[in-house]
Amino acid sequence: MKLIVFDLDDTLLNSNSSISPRTYQAIQQVVAKGIKVTLATGRMYSSAIPFARSLGLEIPVISYNGALITSYPSGERLLHNPIKQEVTRQVMQLCRERQWYIQTYINDVLYVKEIDKRAELYARFTGAKPIPVGDRLYTMLGAPTKMLAIAEPGEIEQIKEGLHTQLGNVLCIAESKPNFLEINNPAVNKGAALSFIASRLNINREEIMTFGNGINDIEMLRYSGWGVAVSNAPSAVKNIARIVTGSNDEEGVADVIEKYVLR
Repeated sequence: MKLIVFDLDDTLLNSNSSISPRTYQAIQQVVAKGIKVTLATGRMYSSAIPFARSLGLEIPVISYNGALITSYPSGERLLHNPIKQEVTRQVMQLCRERQWYIQTYINDVLYVKEIDKRAELYARFTGAKPIPVGDRLYTMLGAPTKMLAIAEPGEIEQIKEGLHTQLGNVLCIAESKPNFLEINNPAVNKGAALSFIASRLNINREEIMTFGNGINDIEMLRYSGWGVAVSNAPSAVKNIARIVTGSNDEEGVADVIEKYVLR
C-alpha cells in the first residue's frame, strides 16, 4: 500500500463530524510507515483544510468531488474543472422556475440566495460560511466549481430527474447524502481526480486504498485496488467495494487499517 484516500463526511468523520481518537491514531501509524494519505471530498477546499491540517498532510487534496485539486499546505491549484458558464445559466434558470434550492461555489466561496434553514444546516454541518446574494444568485458571473441542491430525499429524486432530462449530457450529477445532490462538470469525479494524483505521485492504482460511502465515491472505489465502503453506504456503493467495513460511527475505517495495513 502506498496511498490511502478518505472521503470525509459519513466515512472518515463520525456523526459528530469528527475523527475518532482510534482512527486518528491508526492514520498516524500509517503515515509513520511512509504511506501517503489524502482526502477526497465533495466539500469546498476551505472546508477540508481543518482536517488536512489536523492529520498533518503534505499532499494534493481533492475537493468538490474532484473538480479542484490543490496542493496542501501550499495552496497551489493543480487542477480546476468548473461548470461551463452557459450550463450554469441553464441550471440556475431551471432551479428558479421550479423553486428548487440551489447553492453555488465560485473561487472557493459559497453563495446562497438567503440564509434559510437549509443554508444554516449546511453551514453547521461543514463549517462553511454562506454568502447571501438574493436573486443575483441566479445570474452571477463566473464558472462555479460546483453547485449543490438540498432537499428532502423525495424532492432530490425529482431534481435529479429534471436535471438529467434537460442537462444530463453536460453535467455530472450524484448524491453525496440522501438530501444532497452534487452538480459538477461532466468530466469531474473522484476517480478521475485520484488518477491525476496517482500519476503525479507515480503510484499504481493497485497500491491505493480508498474509503467512501456515497454515490459520488463509486468511481474512486472502482479506480483503486482496494475500494472500501462503510456499512452506512447504500447498496450501490457496497456492491462495487472490495471490502465492506463497519459504519462511520463504528470505527470501520480503523478496523480496515489495523487489519490490512498495520498488520
